[in-house]
Amino acid sequence: MRGTMEAGFARVDGSLALLVQRGDQTDKTIDDHERRLDALEKGRWPLPSLAALVSLAALGATMYQLAAR
Repeated sequence: MRGTMEAGFARVDGSLALLVQRGDQTDKTIDDHERRLDALEKGRWPLPSLAALVSLAALGATMYQLAAR
């Protein structure tokens, strides 16, 4: 009986070790995706600013044309 219990515990320990390993791999994958997403978000910030500058330039050109008449 004792040998059977030891074998069962060894099998459970092996299964738990496998689950821990898979959890660590999942954590690494999630961290990698978070870093990549942060890099994409940082690279995107100039678009709204550029749109605002183009709008201001168009407004300035319109005002200049109206003042020139």
